[in-house]
Amino acid sequence: MPTLTETEASDLFRREPDRFLDVGAGEAAYRRIGSGPEVLFVHGWPVSSATFRQLLPHLVDHVTCHLIDFPSAGSSRFDADTPMSIQQHMTTLRRVVDLLEVDKIAVVGHDSGGMIARHAMAGDPRLRAMGLINTEPPDPGWRFKAFIAARHLPGLSAGLGWVAGSPRVRRSRLVFGDAFADRSLLDGEFDEFFFAPLHEIPARRDAATRLLRSFDMRHVTDLPGIHRQIEVPVQLVWGDQDPFFPVDRAKAMVSTFPDARIEVIEGAGLFSHEERPAEVAQALLPTLTGDR
Repeated sequence: MPTLTETEASDLFRREPDRFLDVGAGEAAYRRIGSGPEVLFVHGWPVSSATFRQLLPHLVDHVTCHLIDFPSAGSSRFDADTPMSIQQHMTTLRRVVDLLEVDKIAVVGHDSGGMIARHAMAGDPRLRAMGLINTEPPDPGWRFKAFIAARHLPGLSAGLGWVAGSPRVRRSRLVFGDAFADRSLLDGEFDEFFFAPLHEIPARRDAATRLLRSFDMRHVTDLPGIHRQIEVPVQLVWGDQDPFFPVDRAKAMVSTFPDARIEVIEGAGLFSHEERPAEVAQALLPTLTGDR
């Protein structure tokens, strides 16, 4: 039996974080749990480190999990003047690794968190391994490109709040409906941790909007060159029903790294780690523990 239950893992994110890290542009909320080799988890947009809650029961007996909320998300501290961009999050991630004072660390990133992690940690001598879960490939496909093209639409913040507050709308295939193979998972804890704050807290919604507007396709098209600098073992884990980052694009990406493998998770979408946490953890662990 795992030492951490699913309920306990979720409750971890209902409590105050262990501490706040001054990253120079707001304060990142920080939580630590588990024992073993050090692993830092990097969330994407518009969620927080709570997206990894279902993974934790399968990992904490094997690795030390470091979880941060970027300023703009979760329990982090920020205000209207806090710099908010993908580039700033890259700087923040490097600052977090500095503050952890570790000699070696593995990094796991999901969605835009995987893109941020690759840019931030490429060539860093402290990086010992990387896990990437349904994240941007160099050629992500039309769904992602259309999503990015919409980032400068007027009224984006208000629209995001409306979508987050309407279960019917957010289940639409044109919005978040295809993020999960099982759309019912957009409710419950996913709503509690991610949609409800976007709907109810204007500061969180405005921060998420500012971050979204900062996305630049060059962050994606530059990835092949970034990948060549990541010489440590890389494990890709991919839900086969992800329409934003199709699995065929992920398979093509493997060869752009010096040392990468891919595990495809059947019956899972963009949030494969929330739909199939045990399978995703099993795929990641050999790389994260150094047994690969």
